[in-house]
Amino acid sequence: MRNFFQRLAWYNSGLFWRTFLLLAALIVASMSAWFISIKLLERKPRAQQLSGQIISVVTITSAALTHSASDKRRELLIDLARNEGIRIYLLEENDQIEPADENPIFVEIRKLVQQKLGSQTRFAKSVNGEIGFWVSFKIDEDQYWLQLEQDRLQTESGWQFLGWATISMVFALIAAIFISRRINQPLSNLSAAARLLAQGKQPNPLSESGAREIRETNTSFNQMMQDLARIESDRTVILAGISHDLRTPLTRLQLELEMAALDPETRNAMYADLQQMDSIIQQFLDYAKPLHESTFNGIPISELLERICEELRNHPEIELSSEIEPDLYLTGLEIEFQRLVNNLVQNALRYGRRDFNEKVVIEISCMAQNSGPLSGIVLIFRDHGPGVPEHDIPRLLRPFTRGEVARSQANGSGLGLAIVDRIIKRHGGHLKMRNHEQGGLEIRIEFQHGKKMPRLAI
Repeated sequence: MRNFFQRLAWYNSGLFWRTFLLLAALIVASMSAWFISIKLLERKPRAQQLSGQIISVVTITSAALTHSASDKRRELLIDLARNEGIRIYLLEENDQIEPADENPIFVEIRKLVQQKLGSQTRFAKSVNGEIGFWVSFKIDEDQYWLQLEQDRLQTESGWQFLGWATISMVFALIAAIFISRRINQPLSNLSAAARLLAQGKQPNPLSESGAREIRETNTSFNQMMQDLARIESDRTVILAGISHDLRTPLTRLQLELEMAALDPETRNAMYADLQQMDSIIQQFLDYAKPLHESTFNGIPISELLERICEELRNHPEIELSSEIEPDLYLTGLEIEFQRLVNNLVQNALRYGRRDFNEKVVIEISCMAQNSGPLSGIVLIFRDHGPGVPEHDIPRLLRPFTRGEVARSQANGSGLGLAIVDRIIKRHGGHLKMRNHEQGGLEIRIEFQHGKKMPRLAI
């Protein structure tokens, strides 16, 4: 039930449903106003028509009874009842009368009939239990009831009018659906393309047809995608050139360093600087490296993490605890996932210690998540270090951004977590980072395209 209301809230927040509900409200309001206007405008003409029929029937019947021979009146009354549905009864003082319904159109009919037949004319819905349309008239000194069939003088438009109004409203609402879809489809396409672009993917070009505003927006968006793709390509070429141009002299420096007559302490310090420069160049290349979904395949995440954790347990500076659910798979590139975990470990080694001389305590857990639309795989990486200031958390995923503690250290380029976030987005995942309640930094990664493969019975 909770998921149903969440989805309903999501539908109501969409532009399509907002547009449709607005059009539907306008249609219902206009149809209601039209229905009320028709009822008000038709009341007087309809009352005049019905009152004219009543007056004519009463006048003709009264004249026929008055001028007919007394021995022929019985036959006349029988003919009127059989052929015209008109029955004549003598009005008695002890008649049980049920008054007619006092709706607006009947009030108008009674007023018009009494103007012609006299104010003593009476109306009833039922006389002595006989239901019909009853109206009294007078011949000489005698009072009579004239009964008409109720269907013959229907004072309301009935269900037919309401049925036509309902059919018209249904067709109007169907048209509102098509109109809403027609209006919002270009915006939906633009939103989907922007979402793919934010995930690091290359969406298909948008259609440059339709209304002028839509054409201009889609043309600008397509131009922006082309510019971004060109910038991405240029950046890759530039960084590849930097790698080639810098690594050649770095290799030469390493060779000269090995051959130079230096004391071991100086040589080790210089060698560490060269390794750091090489590592920074590699991070630049990792961040700029293009990636396409056509190269993705199935990754046995559980097995891969178990292998990584086994290697980390042999690391002299790491104390590791892990909880990995078996048989988990993810669609992507295994080398990218290894780079993701390696960057998280390196980040913990640099900033996840409370004391420089103590080991880094790391917890890794990976499990399947099957809660409706949030099904997938969840990877949680936590260290037990000092954490980061809360105001720094939103900034740490930006390229070349480092926290306050990281700025005081010489190593690092500010690309480690940016590369992690980029890899996660390329694999359709989402990263959440927070300070754990019991200390340390916790990174939660959710992959919605992961799954748990069932074990085969042997």
